Amino acid sequence: MRKLTRLLSVLAAAAAAGLSACALGPNYRAPATPPTAARPFVSTTPGASAVEALPPGWWRLYQDPALDRLVQAALTENQDLKVAAANLDAARALLSEARGALLPSTTLAGEELYGRAAQTPGQPRSRLGRVYDASFDAAYEVDLFGRVRRSIEAARDNAQALQAAEDQVRVTVAAATAEAYAQACGFGEELATAQDSLKVAQQTYDLTLVQRNAGAVSDFDLARAGTVLEEARAAVPAVDGQRRIALFELAALLGRTPAEVPPEADACRIPPRIAQPLPVGDGVALLRRRPDVRQAERQLAASTARIGVATAALFPTISLGGSITDAAGSTAGLNRAAAVSFGVGPLISWTFPNISVARAQVRQSRAEASAALATFDSSVLQALKQAEQALTAYNAELARHAALGAAARDAGEAFRLANIQYQAGTASFLDLLTTQTALLEAQQNLAASDLALSADQVGVFRALGGGWEQAPPVKAPPAA
Repeated sequence: MRKLTRLLSVLAAAAAAGLSACALGPNYRAPATPPTAARPFVSTTPGASAVEALPPGWWRLYQDPALDRLVQAALTENQDLKVAAANLDAARALLSEARGALLPSTTLAGEELYGRAAQTPGQPRSRLGRVYDASFDAAYEVDLFGRVRRSIEAARDNAQALQAAEDQVRVTVAAATAEAYAQACGFGEELATAQDSLKVAQQTYDLTLVQRNAGAVSDFDLARAGTVLEEARAAVPAVDGQRRIALFELAALLGRTPAEVPPEADACRIPPRIAQPLPVGDGVALLRRRPDVRQAERQLAASTARIGVATAALFPTISLGGSITDAAGSTAGLNRAAAVSFGVGPLISWTFPNISVARAQVRQSRAEASAALATFDSSVLQALKQAEQALTAYNAELARHAALGAAARDAGEAFRLANIQYQAGTASFLDLLTTQTALLEAQQNLAASDLALSADQVGVFRALGGGWEQAPPVKAPPAA
C-alpha cells in the first residue's frame, strides 16, 4: 500500500510541474471591430426606426398572442434546433474528453492462468498450476509545452462556437416562424380582397347582362365585363394556394406534419405589423448580439489554440508512469511483499530530428487561423451590410405602402363617382369598367404591400440577430 501511495505522490508532483509549465503558441486576443460600427445605422430613418435597444423577444412587439405562441412552440419543437442541440452535446463531450488528459490515466487488471508462478528468492520452485496475476498501472503526461492545455482551449472554444451556431438557428427559426405566419395572414388578406373583387366583378357582369338584354349596352361591353370577371375569378385559387403553402411551411417549423396546420394561422386575415418605429440599436450592439459573428470569433479562438497544439509537437512529450504487479499461485498468496514488483520512470517521446511533418502541421494551423480571421472579418461586414439592406428595404416599402394606400382611396372614390354617373347616364360603360379595374388592381397592390411590409419588418429583426437570448432550452432526441 505504501508503494502505491509513493507512486501516486510522484504522479501528483509531475502534475503540479505540468500545470506550472509554459504553453507554446500565440495567446488569443479578440480582433477589433470597425470604429464606424459605434455609429447609428446609415439607413435609420425617423418614424421608421429608432436607436433603441432591441428587446430579446422582438416578436412580442407585434402584440399578437397567436404569434407569441407559435414562436415559442417553434423554439421548443423545431427539428433543426434539435440537430444543433445534439451537435453542441457532442462538442461538450469532446471538451470533457480533452480535460481528462490533465488527469493521470490508471489501469487495474487481473487474470488467472495455468502455468508456473515467478520464483521467490529463498523459496522452492513452484509447481505447475493456476497462477493469479494482479497489476496496477498509472501514467501522466507532464504538459511542459502546453499541448494538453491548448487542446482544452481549442475544445472549449469549439464548444462555444457550436453554442453560437445553435443560437443562430434560434434566430433563423424565430424569424422564419414570424415570416410564415405573416405570409399566411397576408395571403389571407389578399384572398379576402380577391373574393371581394370577384363579388364586385360578378355584380358588374350581372348588371351588364341585364342591360345587354334590354339593349342598353352591346355584346362587346358584356364581353369586356366577362373578361374582368374571369380574371378576378382566376386570382382566388392562386392566392389561396400561396396561403396554404405558407401554412405548410409554418407547420414544418413547429415540428408538425402538414395535416397539423395551426388553426389560428389558418383563420388569420390581417398580417401582423408594428406601427411604432422599430428599435434597431447601433452597429456595436448588432455585432455583440449576432450569433454568427460570435461563432466566427470563437472559431478564430479555437484555430489560434490549435497553433499551440501543433507547436508543442516540435518538442518532446514527457510522461511519468508506474506499475505494481503481484503474482502468486493462489489468491491467498497475493499482496505478499516478496511477490510484489513495482517500477516508476519517465517516458520521453520525440520525433526529432525528423520534424518536417510537425513543422508542416504548424504552418497548416497558422494558415487555418488566418482563414478564420478573414472569416470573422467577413462576418462583421456581412452583419453590418445585411442590417443596412434590411432597413433600406423596409424604408422603401413604407413609402410604397403609403402611396398605394392613397392610390386605393382615390380609386375607390373614382369608382363610386363613375358608378353614380353611369346610373345617371352621364358616364359610359367603359368609364365604369376602367375605374372598377383600377380599383381592383389598387386593392390587390395594397394587400400585397401589407404582406411585403410585414415581411420586411421580420427581415429587419432577422438581420439584427435577436431572439435567442431568452429562448427555452432544446433537448436533442435520444439516440436509438
